[in-house]
Amino acid sequence: MDRSISILKFLKYTIAFVFLTSGLMKLVHTELADYFMNLGIPFPLEVMYIVAWIEICCGALLLLNKYTKLATIALMAIMIGAIILTKLPVLNSGVIHALFNARLDIVMLILLAVLYRNRVIIIKKTP
Repeated sequence: MDRSISILKFLKYTIAFVFLTSGLMKLVHTELADYFMNLGIPFPLEVMYIVAWIEICCGALLLLNKYTKLATIALMAIMIGAIILTKLPVLNSGVIHALFNARLDIVMLILLAVLYRNRVIIIKKTP
């Protein structure tokens, strides 16, 4: 039982790291602004900054073990949006190619779903 708790904590900290660094990169690097400009969405820079701050805030919430369920829901929405906007257009290159491009987004989405489902498990140690 102790091992499952430590694995869940490791998963939470790993996901927090990914989204904290992803959000910070969106705020710091101008190349990502160019990428958002080419997505064909309205107000691309504003969307990028909103996504960046949501990633940073939710990553911090996961790190601090606060509002985990809400944070994972917001991050899952971001991952679904990222898959729809950036990975589905690649389908015209072939399914295998699209799956290859989406593999990391899909893995993060699955890990977020695991974290969401297991957040409510509380195991008390008995002395």
